[in-house]
Amino acid sequence: MSADDKVKKTKKQQEAMSDSPDAATAAAAEKAARKAAKKEAKKRKREAAAAAQAQVDDSTEPDQEEQEPKRKKNKKAQSDAAQQQDNDDDQDSEKAKRKEEKKAKKDKKKDKSKKESNGDEATSTASTSTPTVIAPSDASAARDFLKTNNITIEVPDDDSPSSSSKQTPLPMIAFSELKPHLQPALWTALESQGFKAPTPIQACCWPILLGGSDVVGIAETGSGKTFAFGLPALQLIASTSSSSSSEKKSKGKSKAAAHVSMLVVAPTRELAIQTHENLALLATPLGIGSICLFGGVSKHDQISALQSSSPPIRIVVGTPGRILDLARGSDHFESALDLSHVQYLVLDEADRMLDKGFEPDIRAIIGMSRSHTHPEGGRHTSMFSATWPPAVRGLAESFMRNPTRVTVGSDELSANRRVSQEVEVLDDGRAKERRLGQILNNIARPRKGSSQPNKDKILIFALYKKEAQRVEQNLRRNGYAVSGIHGDLSQQDRMSSLENFKTAKTPLLVATDVAARGLDIPNVEYVINYTFPLTIEDYVHRIGRTGRGGKTGKSITFFTEEDKAHAGELMRVLKDADQPVPEEMNRFPTTIKKKSHSAFGDHYRDLVPGKAKKITFD
Repeated sequence: MSADDKVKKTKKQQEAMSDSPDAATAAAAEKAARKAAKKEAKKRKREAAAAAQAQVDDSTEPDQEEQEPKRKKNKKAQSDAAQQQDNDDDQDSEKAKRKEEKKAKKDKKKDKSKKESNGDEATSTASTSTPTVIAPSDASAARDFLKTNNITIEVPDDDSPSSSSKQTPLPMIAFSELKPHLQPALWTALESQGFKAPTPIQACCWPILLGGSDVVGIAETGSGKTFAFGLPALQLIASTSSSSSSEKKSKGKSKAAAHVSMLVVAPTRELAIQTHENLALLATPLGIGSICLFGGVSKHDQISALQSSSPPIRIVVGTPGRILDLARGSDHFESALDLSHVQYLVLDEADRMLDKGFEPDIRAIIGMSRSHTHPEGGRHTSMFSATWPPAVRGLAESFMRNPTRVTVGSDELSANRRVSQEVEVLDDGRAKERRLGQILNNIARPRKGSSQPNKDKILIFALYKKEAQRVEQNLRRNGYAVSGIHGDLSQQDRMSSLENFKTAKTPLLVATDVAARGLDIPNVEYVINYTFPLTIEDYVHRIGRTGRGGKTGKSITFFTEEDKAHAGELMRVLKDADQPVPEEMNRFPTTIKKKSHSAFGDHYRDLVPGKAKKITFD
């Protein structure tokens, strides 16, 4: 039957079903029968396929009853293996856990051992946020020490935590008292210097600074102030974790600014260099990097040293101008100093810095450093000065945290009593030149040409650069081994002259007042004031270059008619130090001019805010 015939037949059936209800019922029954037959055929087909597969299995595999025990055995083996694996995993996990616990205990023990070896447990007072009082081993001897050395210690008188105890900290009069508060490496470095006993300013400042308080130290030059603030500062830095922010420099950022932990600001490059050298004696053995920054040399060289130093720089000593330049940066270079991490700030020769007009720079530097209320630990601050004028007091009050003031001797200007002062009244400049030759013939000529270097040195002060050059040339023509130091020399030449004088290669040094403050040159036997300085303060600081470190010294001063305005002040200084006043001085007026005015204040110490305007004439 063709497809067309089938279609015609289907239509006829539909027409028939639509014409009669009985026909429709018969058609539905027929359809259901066909569906049932088709289902039965599929069932028979599946049964036939199963029978054929059974025959194949009987001919190729063992009997089902024989296979069943084997499957059970394999299943049991798999179960046992899985259980063993779980047990092994549990054992491995337990072993790993025990290993981690053992490692943690070992690390904890190692950290504790490291802390003990570094002395952190014994010296934690150096970094405590709340100031404490370190008691001396012998309070009675400490009080006698204060009386003998004419030392006054004034604690804050407010309600701050640093003054809550109202106890006057007593000095550490022996190095043995300092040892428990220092790390072993720092103590070893100190011992290697061979010091016999602390100086008065050191003995008094150490317990205060190690206890966490700020200090204002008033003492004469050459009193050992560098180690007075240096030891507590190094202890604080050394006790800081090696993971401190000062050592966290991002990888790939080779030009990151150096994070400074200790900053020492000094008025002159010579004092800065000397302070840095002394601190390096103790810092280098501890692996603490340090650098000295000052003007007159390339900024780029200093920036390179800051960025590439190994170990990283943590101590910076420098003059205010150069420190501020490198901290601020410019259009030509980025900031090379990050002062926000400074933990220990020192202002050395603070009165001298104010005299030189550095107060704006100092305040800017302080503003860039960490505050004393910083959440990671406040800044510790020390200020040292030879005098205590109102300007210095005002600076201390503005940024220090309730400091304890230590005064060795008097906070008024006074000459070192270990220095014998001799004043010679001369007619004019020619008389000075002749008299200088006579003095040097007596004290220096016998030593000229000796095969052994002369350890005793003679420091000659001139007032101006040209005068210093002329005196130096005259002495050299007369056969003396002499060096000079003044403002017209390059930094390299100044350092060379200073080094030659320190080592006694040239036992005579002619200098201007640039060398009058702060420099600690050992074994200066004589100071000769060829020309009297502009102020009596400079006179006191000049003669303070001798008689240092507990030794005695001698000063000789030429005084002429041109210096008569200083006669009254000079006579007062001589009398206060129990020194003889020459009869010739009485011919000069002895009136001492007032140094302050109700309207204008101190005649040379007051600072004028802002900068002078430069006027150009066409």
